[in-house]
Amino acid sequence: MTKLTETQTIILNAGTQRPEKIALPLPKGLGGAAAKMAVTKMIEHGWLQEVDANVRRNEPLWCETGDGHGTTLVVTEAGLLAIGIEPVVVKTRVASYGVANAEPELKHPTLRTGTKQALLISILQRPQGVSMQEIVAATGWQAHSARGALSGALGKKLGLVVVSAKEDARGRVSRIGQPA
Repeated sequence: MTKLTETQTIILNAGTQRPEKIALPLPKGLGGAAAKMAVTKMIEHGWLQEVDANVRRNEPLWCETGDGHGTTLVVTEAGLLAIGIEPVVVKTRVASYGVANAEPELKHPTLRTGTKQALLISILQRPQGVSMQEIVAATGWQAHSARGALSGALGKKLGLVVVSAKEDARGRVSRIGQPA
């Protein structure tokens, strides 16, 4: 498996947060030849795909085709897998009255071992829990990044319940557990 660069990871993560998984705009400071090279590599790996831009919805343009139309960049399923997100599989079923409904089958992202996120989950699973200072020391993240990982990556994306309680000796201690 090809290792992603920091720039590629940022582009793919940002694209997953946008409607239609559009990877534009690119990160600030990435432009010109560097942007073209980064995007070309990502298209070669199958992580991004050029698609016709919908100008009525003001989708950002990657490339103009010269006839008043253009293309935009979309994160592919391979791009999702590259950053550790399992694509949602859409299952179509026919209702009793004959109309097809799309019903997504929820799949939780697979967790890659050896990552800081995996380390965070393992220390949150300890019976004694973990304080913010301990998370910062273990991961090397700043406190605001650790808080974001607790609520965003673990809580919203992975669906884990992170509970915290104030302890006299250690301050606020977090654990993965059941909601109160």
